[in-house]
Amino acid sequence: MLKTSPWGKKELLQLLFLVLVLVPIFIEYLLMNYLTDLFQNDLYSGTLIGFIMSIIFMTGLYVLALRPKRLGWTEVGLNRFSRSYWGPIVGWTILLLIASVLLVILMSFFGIGVENSKTESVQTHLSPLAFLIAFVSACIISPVYEEIFYRGFLYRWFRGRYGIALGMAASSLIFMLVHIPNYNVLPATFVSGLVFSWTYEKTGSVVPGMIIHGTFNAIALFLTAFA
Repeated sequence: MLKTSPWGKKELLQLLFLVLVLVPIFIEYLLMNYLTDLFQNDLYSGTLIGFIMSIIFMTGLYVLALRPKRLGWTEVGLNRFSRSYWGPIVGWTILLLIASVLLVILMSFFGIGVENSKTESVQTHLSPLAFLIAFVSACIISPVYEEIFYRGFLYRWFRGRYGIALGMAASSLIFMLVHIPNYNVLPATFVSGLVFSWTYEKTGSVVPGMIIHGTFNAIALFLTAFA
């Protein structure tokens, strides 16, 4: 059972402003355009942007939420989990893959395909180096910092004030919105946010979510690159 969040509205608003305003404008738009022009490759620029975002997210979380209250990273879910939960990890991974495939099929009826700039770049410039860069970005960097922030901090904040169901819905909705304009993945992103929140709720650790998140992205990457 998760403890009540130690943070107030001040920390929430500060971090949401960082994530929903400053990062999209200055990192995902302005810096992304500059790096894309510099590298002429969406994969390289996108990976570097992801790495920069991970630093900003973790630094912001530490400076605004952890250090002022003298809290450690265990407060945002970096804890061990029971070995008995490996079974549910496998089960949730399989269910998430099935749900995502069904959602992609459903989205295709609305004329929204599975392509985006990163997947097209992987397919166009497929090489061992490009695949390795995409793997590190999608399967290691993103799962780590996203689970710490969106589940370890955000879900716990909403959950402490509005309960498990609304906490899962609110944090997953924000998690989905930050993936705009990749509209093809938005429904699957929302569902995955629910799964990751639930694993955090049941284990008190964000690590199971990281494992499911990274495995899911790895399978999607292999299908994108080699299917």
